Amino acid sequence: MNSKTPGDTAMSIAGLGPHGERAVPADQIQLTPADAAQALTRRFSVALVLHTTTSDWSKQELAGIAATLGLYSAALVEVVDCNFDVDLQVAALTRLAREPVDAVISIPIGNARVAAAHRDLTLSGRKLVLLDNAPTGMLPGTDYASVVSTDNFGLGQSCAAMLSAHIPPNGAAGILGYGIDFFATHEREIAFRKWMGSHRPDVTLVRERFAELEGAGPAALEMVQKTPGLSGIFAVWDVPAMKAVRALAQNGIELPFTTVDLGNEVALDMARRGMIKGIGAQFAV
Repeated sequence: MNSKTPGDTAMSIAGLGPHGERAVPADQIQLTPADAAQALTRRFSVALVLHTTTSDWSKQELAGIAATLGLYSAALVEVVDCNFDVDLQVAALTRLAREPVDAVISIPIGNARVAAAHRDLTLSGRKLVLLDNAPTGMLPGTDYASVVSTDNFGLGQSCAAMLSAHIPPNGAAGILGYGIDFFATHEREIAFRKWMGSHRPDVTLVRERFAELEGAGPAALEMVQKTPGLSGIFAVWDVPAMKAVRALAQNGIELPFTTVDLGNEVALDMARRGMIKGIGAQFAV
């Protein structure tokens, strides 16, 4: 998956992988006829372990994975919703290491706490493909086959550029960050900060974090209370962004937001000229 920054006419990749890898655009990855024929014959079984299955992003990921596996007669035999719970993910991976599946696709929740369970899955003989994040100490080619991700750094840059248009000279912008050690959201925040530092050094940046989704609204309210001159907020993905929007609206506060992932709620809010002013989104291919 890739991203475009405002004004770009060609696909570009701004970020690096969790080990500093340079990414390859998804549309350049193809199976050889021999590999495709082998996959059709083998009829592989695959399990999918997601942080959540309820977000629009997750639903699109699930649809794309299922459709692509179907092209090669591979079966998606199980989808696990971890509900952002590390213990649930560890238990699911431990169980799948004993199940008759050929491969697992997983989006690791957090970092060090889930590393051992992912590594043990590979040691059990299952192939492992990661989404967005590679836990600390896990190496490509040894502990997992690959990391598949959007250009999170590019998305953070896009959101900074879009929010900048709503921040007056010497104004303040807020970052609503994820309080869990998660590579994808950290990359977005780092990119947002770097873009603002380079292009809008006059802007003061403040930050609040949430560890659970229900904490996004209170965190946004706290940020506004601490920074009376706050002119806009960047939320690291769409679901907490809308929770923050609703919390502010209930308190009679209106601020421009930018965020990542083209979920239905943020898209509708932006179309209705609500608080969402810009969305950095992936091209799913």
